[in-house]
Amino acid sequence: MDARQLWLRFEPYHDVTYFTPESRAATDALGCKGGWMGYFGMRAAPLGAASPELVEAVFYNFAPRMVRRALPDAWEVASPAEFLRVRLEGVDGALRRLIGEVDAPEIAEAAGLAREAAVNAPLGGRPLAAANRALDWPEQPHLALWHACTILREARGDGHVAALVAAGIGPCQALALYAREHSLDPAYMRAARGWTVEEWEEVADLPGDLPSVEEATDRAAAAPWEALGETGTTRFVELMTPLALRIAAANEAMRVNPMALDPVRELAVPGWNT
Repeated sequence: MDARQLWLRFEPYHDVTYFTPESRAATDALGCKGGWMGYFGMRAAPLGAASPELVEAVFYNFAPRMVRRALPDAWEVASPAEFLRVRLEGVDGALRRLIGEVDAPEIAEAAGLAREAAVNAPLGGRPLAAANRALDWPEQPHLALWHACTILREARGDGHVAALVAAGIGPCQALALYAREHSLDPAYMRAARGWTVEEWEEVADLPGDLPSVEEATDRAAAAPWEALGETGTTRFVELMTPLALRIAAANEAMRVNPMALDPVRELAVPGWNT
C-alpha cells in the first residue's frame, strides 16, 4: 500500500488534536485568545517556546502575520509544557467521544504497530517529527496510538516541506497551486492560512509541479512502513480504516479542510457504516 493511503488512515486520528470541541475547550480554559492561538501553541509546543520565525519556517504555508497573531503571545498565556498537557487532555476527550471504547484490544494492537512504525521514521531534516518523538509516550493505548500517528504525520509534513523547497515552490504559491489542482475556493484557502488577495495574486499563475512534489513526499514517508514490513502494515491498515472512517464521519474538519482530505469518500468501504 502506498504512503498516501497510509496517511489517509492516520491523519484523521491525529487531527483530533486541534479541530474538535474538546481541543478548543482545553485551550480556551488555558486562556488562549481564539482557536488559532491554541493551534499554534499546541502544535509548536514540542519545539519549546518557539519564535514566530521558527514556526513560520517549519509550518511553512501559514502567512507570517497569522503566526504572529498567536506567537509569541501564546507563551505568555502558558508554558509549552502546559500546552502539551492540555493538548493531551483535549485528545483524550475527543477520542473517547468519537470512537467510544478506547480500551478495545484492537486499539492496543494498532498502537503497538504504529509505535513500531513511528520509531523508525527518519528524523534528519524533520524538526516537528523529532520534537514530538522526544516527548514521553502516553501509557494509555488510545493516546499512545495518537502519539505515534502525530509523529508519523509530522514526519510526512516535514518531508513535504522539504520537497516543496527543493522544487522552488513557496508557501503561498503551494496553496495556490493546490487550490487550482483540487478545485478549492481561493478565498477559503487564503482565509485558512492568512494570505491577502494581493499576495495570492502575485503567485497564483506561477508554474509548479505539485504531482512531483507529492511523489517525493510519498517516497520520503515510506521508511516507517518498510521497517514495519508488509504483514504489520497490512494489519495496521485493517485496524485503522474503521477508526479513520468513524472519526472522519463525525468530525466536520475531516470533510472541509485545506488539504482537500475526505476520508469518508476516499476510504469508502462496502457495507461500512458509523
